[in-house]
Amino acid sequence: MNSSLVIGLSAVVVAIKDGEAAALTVRHKAASGNLTGLPFGPFDPDGHRTFELALRAFVTEQTRFDLGYVEQLYTFGDKGRDAPLADLGDGDAAARVISIGYLALAPAAVDTHFAGSTWRPWSQIFPWEDWRIGRPPALAPIETALRAWSGGDAQRLARARLLFALDDAPWNEERVIERYELLYEAGLVQEAARDRGETAPSRSDQLIAAVGEAMISDHRRILATALGRLRGKLKYRPVVFELMPDAFTLSALQRTVEAIAGVPLHKQNFRRALERAELVEGLGRLDAETGGRPAELFRFRREILGARPVSGLSLPLLRE
Repeated sequence: MNSSLVIGLSAVVVAIKDGEAAALTVRHKAASGNLTGLPFGPFDPDGHRTFELALRAFVTEQTRFDLGYVEQLYTFGDKGRDAPLADLGDGDAAARVISIGYLALAPAAVDTHFAGSTWRPWSQIFPWEDWRIGRPPALAPIETALRAWSGGDAQRLARARLLFALDDAPWNEERVIERYELLYEAGLVQEAARDRGETAPSRSDQLIAAVGEAMISDHRRILATALGRLRGKLKYRPVVFELMPDAFTLSALQRTVEAIAGVPLHKQNFRRALERAELVEGLGRLDAETGGRPAELFRFRREILGARPVSGLSLPLLRE
């Protein structure tokens, strides 16, 4: 029997809220369990002129939030990990869903005032990804579980070491989706047992907290893909300024980059890199709301985007 095919659209909407990188999430009307997801909806070829216009309409309908910067992220089509339409209240549960993910950036985490939608910090969903104040505590129970899963298999252990910086291996902040996929393969995240139709294995409270909050369908996989993409893109495109207001301090800009990248940056080297790139200019006025010594306000020189090739930001790590 042939199942129907549906094109679904999912939005990863990113903003900075209370110093944390956060994603806009929604509680779908018929989602099973106490789980949230990303704004999502099926594409209607008769009613929607383009994918992007349909996506913008879904986000506004489900969150009352209007999107600004948007780019297509990836197409997700793995069988068994698609968005169940019955769970989302949108139709046939047997339909195969090909999900097209989009990344959207917002300069402010505006309160949507809409029931079921909320800005959720990435640190709650991926606790192992935030190294701003040192090695995350979540990595201790994850390391123990991954070593047990490897069972002495050299290849498995090598992957765990490389991705999760075990045994003094370096941390690569961009490999977010590979880390999530390894936890999924090892059966450590809640979605793995659910997708396999199995009963979740018994886990310690520490490990449950360490692997973060599950999401409906494959939405956490989509979110991990978006985080890795955005972290990489920081270095070759000035996308971080889509997350900033029109006027900002250099300290606020650095904190935003650190919140996205999940690593601490060297202040002086970061500012030297900004100066060399000529991406910002001073506005000649001070921000008196910093809580301390007034700091100069800057703006992104957006006009240079059409004048010459523009790279992203150097990320001089604090430990360098």
